Amino acid sequence: MIEIVNLSKSFDVADGRVDALKNVSLTINDGDIYGIIGMSGAGKSTLVRCINMLERPSDGKVLINGTDIGALSDAELIKTRRKVTMIFQGFNLLMQRTCLKNICFPLELAGVDKKSARKRALELLEIVGLPDKANAYPAQLSGGQQQRIAIARALATDPEILLCDEATSALDPNTTHSILSLIREINERLGITVIIITHQMSVVEEICNRVAILDGGMVAEEGTVATVFSKPQSSAAKRLVFPDGANEIIDSHERKLRVVFNGAFATKTPMITKMAVDIGICANILAASTKCIGDKVYGNMLLGVEDEECVRKVKEYLEMTADVHVEEVNADA
Repeated sequence: MIEIVNLSKSFDVADGRVDALKNVSLTINDGDIYGIIGMSGAGKSTLVRCINMLERPSDGKVLINGTDIGALSDAELIKTRRKVTMIFQGFNLLMQRTCLKNICFPLELAGVDKKSARKRALELLEIVGLPDKANAYPAQLSGGQQQRIAIARALATDPEILLCDEATSALDPNTTHSILSLIREINERLGITVIIITHQMSVVEEICNRVAILDGGMVAEEGTVATVFSKPQSSAAKRLVFPDGANEIIDSHERKLRVVFNGAFATKTPMITKMAVDIGICANILAASTKCIGDKVYGNMLLGVEDEECVRKVKEYLEMTADVHVEEVNADA
């Protein structure tokens, strides 16, 4: 378990002092895939760097399995970081080393003998789906392949926690989906707790079970993904969920339904059009942010309908499709 307790971080800059994090408290349970999302400058990357003490907090604590890692000696912190590894947007691979030797590198630093390190690296190449790239160099790989090697390297020391700092931001949508699928598989197969830092709501919707929304260095909202994204309470959450203007949408006089697509099977006929034909209800699409990856739909939509009976029928109809969640958004949501 990771407990972030009253964490603050300030930086001294030319114009004065910047408070990047302000009294942040979060609990991340073992086995979670936990999303931390916010707009640029919200403090999310600073937060993830405080979790492994790459940045020392100005105040507050980070407890991992009850241990205050900020109080550890340098030698103890090095050992802890082998169990709390990280992948980045830029991959950070050593370009002069082969993929196999990139994966071996953290094992070499940990004092593992070359034979054992090579065996472990080959196992990890299998896990990330690139067993044929052992002797290739990073420059010979696509962006998605490089990130897979970076993931394998992060797994080399058998970590308990994997930190992902905008790890898919440089990738196209299909590659992003494949990397997120790999991270989910690793989470399920190895039981590793995953923390995903992102500014992309679609990433959180696709893979995370819980989410915290940061705004101005503070936690604006926290909870299960389904709850936070189906019924956002804070203005920061509304800006992410309804980027085209939450307040105007919420203030309209229709009954509002938030529809979340989390990998729902896509047909050639648009679902809302099909609903109008099947049950005779024409919903007004107030806002939408959806995408298709292969034959699956991800994203969200806000519908406006006339009355309570329409709410009931639309919810019942849409939720007959697997991986579709519908919840009414009330006037003060």
